Amino acid sequence: MDVYEAIMERRSIRAYSDKEVEEEKLLKLLQAAQHAPSAKNMQEWRFIVVTDEKTRKELAVACRNQWFIAEAPLVIAGVSDPGFRWYQVDMGIALEHIALQAVELGLGTCWIGAFDEEKVSRLLNVPEDLETVALLTVGYPQEEPRRTSRKPLDEIVCYNSYTLTE
Repeated sequence: MDVYEAIMERRSIRAYSDKEVEEEKLLKLLQAAQHAPSAKNMQEWRFIVVTDEKTRKELAVACRNQWFIAEAPLVIAGVSDPGFRWYQVDMGIALEHIALQAVELGLGTCWIGAFDEEKVSRLLNVPEDLETVALLTVGYPQEEPRRTSRKPLDEIVCYNSYTLTE
C-alpha cells in the first residue's frame, strides 16, 4: 500500500473488534510517529500507550463519555510542552503518521480532541508543565468502514490568493 492509498482509505473508526494489537504493529506505529517531521527538529512530543482496561474506561468518561474509547484495545495519548510554539502542529503531524501507518497494518484509528485535558492529564500522570494535546484510539475495525463524502477541490482550493465565495 502506498501513502496515497493509505490517505484515501483512512476513516475514523468507533467500533473495534476484541482482537489485541500485536506488539510488532504497535512498535511500527510508534516508529512512524518518531520519524515525523517537527519544527526545528525539536521532537517535543511524548506518547503514552494505554492498554489497561480500567484506565481506558476512565478516559472514556473524561472524553465526554465517548464509550468507544474504552472498547479500543489501545489509546495513544500525545503529550507535549505547551510552551513550545508549534507543539500542536507537531503533535498533529506525529499522530497522523500513526493513523496512516495503522491503515497499512489493517488497523483503524479515531482522533479524540473533545476531552477534559486536566482530567486526562491527571489520569495519565502527565507532568504539570506538559499538556495532553490529543488522543488516538487504535484497534482492528469491527466492520469495514464506509466511505465518507468529500467536498470537490474547486470548493476548497484557491491559487495565488483567496478567491472562494461562500
